[in-house]
Amino acid sequence: MSNWAGLAGLTDEELIARSKGGDKEAFGELVSRYHGRVQATAYRFCSDPHLAEDIAQETFIKIWRNLSRFRPGNFRSWMYRIAINTAIDYIRRTRPTVDIEDLPLAASGDNPEGAVLRLEHAQAIRRAVLRLPPHSRAALILREYESLSYKEIAVALDIPLGTVMSRLNYARNRLRADLASLLEETHAPTNH
Repeated sequence: MSNWAGLAGLTDEELIARSKGGDKEAFGELVSRYHGRVQATAYRFCSDPHLAEDIAQETFIKIWRNLSRFRPGNFRSWMYRIAINTAIDYIRRTRPTVDIEDLPLAASGDNPEGAVLRLEHAQAIRRAVLRLPPHSRAALILREYESLSYKEIAVALDIPLGTVMSRLNYARNRLRADLASLLEETHAPTNH
């Protein structure tokens, strides 16, 4: 039986080794460390908080079941590969939606017009990201929201580095084109 308080100080590799030996508390610590990030990645992929939670849970079930296959290396990349593949599978079965009630409203002190404008911009960006093909969307989310390096993305998506760069370039160009009117509106002078 593991000492839960002592697990927080262990490295991912140490937790993985213990988990492979059947230590559920060590695996629980891994889940605790990464659940929020996996869920956030899934949310950015599907824009549905309930679906994102389902994807995160399924991801960790798959990780637990396949932990014996994990070879020492970059756990985060392996985890994100499983999360993205799980998200793609879920998206194929469901249609992505935007849940307005879960979007952040104005920060304290914001004027209502500014809050509405920011909300509209956030929704436009989210819709544009959701329109990207799943593999380009995955690369963009891992780079821009999870701050993975190109190499880590290549490992996570099991693709060559050049393909990562190509998918990111495609995603950014498509977003730039989709959001051109929004960008013009944002930088246009106001006539008050």
